[in-house]
Amino acid sequence: MKVLVINAGSSSLKYQLYDMTDESVLAAGRVERIGMESAILTHEPAGKPEVREVSEILDHTAAIRKVLAVIVHSEHGVIRSIEDIQAVGHRVVHGGESFRESAIVTPEVKQEIKRLFDLAPLHNPAHMMGISAVEANLPGVPQVVVFDTAFHQTMDQNAYLYPIPLALYRRHKIRKYGFHGTSHMYVSRRAAEFLGRKLEELKIVTCHIGNGASVTAVKGGKSVDTSMGMTPLEGLMMGTRSGDLDPAVVPFVMGKEDLTIGEVSSMLNKHSGLIAISGISSDMREIQEAMEEGHPNARLAFEMYEYRLRKYIGAYAAAMNGIDAIVFTAGVGENSWLLRARTCLNLAYLGVEIDPEANLVRSKEDRRISTANSKVEVLVIPTNEELVIARDTYALVRSEESGA
Repeated sequence: MKVLVINAGSSSLKYQLYDMTDESVLAAGRVERIGMESAILTHEPAGKPEVREVSEILDHTAAIRKVLAVIVHSEHGVIRSIEDIQAVGHRVVHGGESFRESAIVTPEVKQEIKRLFDLAPLHNPAHMMGISAVEANLPGVPQVVVFDTAFHQTMDQNAYLYPIPLALYRRHKIRKYGFHGTSHMYVSRRAAEFLGRKLEELKIVTCHIGNGASVTAVKGGKSVDTSMGMTPLEGLMMGTRSGDLDPAVVPFVMGKEDLTIGEVSSMLNKHSGLIAISGISSDMREIQEAMEEGHPNARLAFEMYEYRLRKYIGAYAAAMNGIDAIVFTAGVGENSWLLRARTCLNLAYLGVEIDPEANLVRSKEDRRISTANSKVEVLVIPTNEELVIARDTYALVRSEESGA
């Protein structure tokens, strides 16, 4: 079965085409600047040169049409006909309490995703545009939605409720939902496989550290707590997001600076975090380069970032009454040896001991960076959210076809 995986944003779209017989990626790419005359398609067919085209792509339907055309192109394509695509899987950020697992797209599922627009106004509407665009271009092809929040639906009430009037939860479903669930699920399962141990027996802290970042406590294969909350703003300090702060800061700053709700939301989501403290960049690579050049605010930003990450790891070790493994993943987690080294150095009280040489190795493979004497395994596992989406799509479509 050939499965097309789509991650639609408001003005962009990423895709990967999988052959599920061996889970190989036949092609990957992205469409940027959707809605403009100078939209960019970047197509990476397996075993062939990259293709880059600039043209007018005014909406998501046109973007999907462009993607399908290049996938079957006589020179750049990887399949003979679009009829070879037997299923499409979509990333959807927010499933609220409605979706504890992936689902085949039906009119009822689409309606529920729309109902959840208020919880993810920047993401869910864009995902729906992707679903509609596929329907227009591939009518009759089954689609599956895979939710970032689904993995965290195993949290207990004492972890996901906020200590505010329960009426607000009952009326508006204000609670912690968590995000990056597909990534946290994937790397925790890969960690168990790598260690040759049963997932049900392990207590793992997974650290998805990219421009957006979150930490999850995974006990027995289930999420018991996670750092992001009702929105992706809660939790760790991030590239442009503040993470945790005193809620009273918001009305105080609004009063002092005469800011609107929209302006303070923009400040916390787009102008805080690493970029706000360093004054240089939201990119950890540039922060570390500036540190080497002696930039004091870059060092401060890095130290604040590491401190908050370390606090969450320690908190989740307490939440699970122990910890067997720490997993680093995503762009910063996989590539910043310095952040991993500093974080683990200050977790020595847990028995964490990393191998400096192993930590310096750059690789796309799963690897252990802790020493043989470390009481806690420390792993670097590249995440693969697209593969999870492809697998769920394949499994659900096969199950429906068989009438199971």
